[in-house]
Amino acid sequence: MKYGNLILEKKEYVFLKRLLNVTGYYKDENTKVSLKKLSAELTSAIIYDHEEMPADIIRFNSVVTVQSGTWETEFQLVIPTERDIAANKISILAPMGSAVMGYAEGDSVIWNFPNGTKELKITSVKQSERPIDIDVLS
Repeated sequence: MKYGNLILEKKEYVFLKRLLNVTGYYKDENTKVSLKKLSAELTSAIIYDHEEMPADIIRFNSVVTVQSGTWETEFQLVIPTERDIAANKISILAPMGSAVMGYAEGDSVIWNFPNGTKELKITSVKQSERPIDIDVLS
């Protein structure tokens, strides 16, 4: 990991903790495992104020490109209510979303997906010109 630990913006961290507190009711085992792993990673996360956030960190509304083996995909990481698979908007609650949150461009992540354990290489992180609605996070 480029920064040693996950890096999260303070309000996004608080929102994520609240969200993870109510996700224990998921029936899908892969989703449960992914969210438990993310929750464990949050215990050592480094928390920054908005102004201090490095530009290469994956956060809500970041546009992310990942590679694994021979495939590559680009998606936007979003809050659950904004997910839209057809528009490549992946929820933080999806295994791919929880796998990359707080990581940086250049990092590799090993994560369990429905089709097995995969190593993802984060090849690009672009911050959205439309920041997340802070009121949603309050």
